[in-house]
Amino acid sequence: MADTKIQPSLMFQGKAEEAMNFYVSLFPGAEVLGIIRHGPDGPGAERSVMKASFRIGTQTILCTDSTVKHDFSFTAAFSFFVECDSEAEIRRLHDALAAGGTAAMPIASYGFSRMFAWVNDRYGVSWQLNLP
Repeated sequence: MADTKIQPSLMFQGKAEEAMNFYVSLFPGAEVLGIIRHGPDGPGAERSVMKASFRIGTQTILCTDSTVKHDFSFTAAFSFFVECDSEAEIRRLHDALAAGGTAAMPIASYGFSRMFAWVNDRYGVSWQLNLP
């Protein structure tokens, strides 16, 4: 089991590359690691993301565009927890991630840290932002 890798994998419906590029733009040093696209013969829409990976900090995240229409999306039961270094950073991330999304918990002091926010971004992915 020592070689087992566990990575979060995000499944989008046509927005995988857009979301990945957005997330990478928010975090210094983040990068797209690779992308494989569907070709003209499918099974997904041509040029849509068959498989991609990106890195934020030390975490590698996978993403794909679903080839099948489905009625489910992301759930807040899974979220990315981000430890911020400053008030400016938590506010910047909050504003960017909440734009076009929703704030489940607006930036405030909830008693367990100096500042905390929980947002669902425009793609439906949930983020907890914490300033200890």
